[in-house]
Amino acid sequence: MSGHSKWATIKRAKGAADAKRGKIFSVLSKDLTLAARDGGGDPNFNPRLRTVIAKAKAANMPADNVDRAIKKGTGELPGVTYEELLYEGYGAGGVGIIVEITTDNKNRSASEVRSTMSKNGGNLAGVGAVAFQFDRKGQFIIDAKQSDEETLMDIVLEAGAEDIKNEGDHFEVVCPMSEYDAVSQALSDKEIETESSELAYIPNILVPIQDKDTARKVLHLIEKLDDLEDVKAVHHNMELTDDLFGDEDA
Repeated sequence: MSGHSKWATIKRAKGAADAKRGKIFSVLSKDLTLAARDGGGDPNFNPRLRTVIAKAKAANMPADNVDRAIKKGTGELPGVTYEELLYEGYGAGGVGIIVEITTDNKNRSASEVRSTMSKNGGNLAGVGAVAFQFDRKGQFIIDAKQSDEETLMDIVLEAGAEDIKNEGDHFEVVCPMSEYDAVSQALSDKEIETESSELAYIPNILVPIQDKDTARKVLHLIEKLDDLEDVKAVHHNMELTDDLFGDEDA
């Protein structure tokens, strides 16, 4: 997913934030529980938990919900057992799609993803069929109003980032997985807020799509997958020409 399409996705998501607030809180709650389960409930010693708490605050998730999710992870409160799963598939035009799942019912999730794929012009693929087209990286999307390029470059490169792209109205910072926490902390220390901060699947092979109908089919499939309760994130390697939709809202 290019920085441009990621930025567009963020802006569209903000417009629909109220409608999807319950889904956003559900995803964050699961992430908080998993982070606390794997690394403990103290964010000072658990970078992953610290990052998810920051996301929860940015989404205006109630503090009581955050605290309850963390306590479920540490065992202080009873809770369900979550699994993190990955599904691979293809959309229209041969676009590769990776679906990240956090679920307490693997069979339900598999059925929902398979059904959504088949009903919307996609199909599931075997393990490894699509993943090789992506690299697992830390990715940060930062509004250009937050910092100038030179200052931001100094901060993130020193912290371990490997690339920074100036996309005009925003910056995309990419780093190895091993440096994700360090870059996240460096941005936090300088009070630079991120529009998005995640361990993402970034395509190393792009599938160019020059047909509007095909592009719309892929975007529709991604939206339907993203609406599923157990879906944490959907990644794709579709590349659109800049003027494909013109001034239209894709």
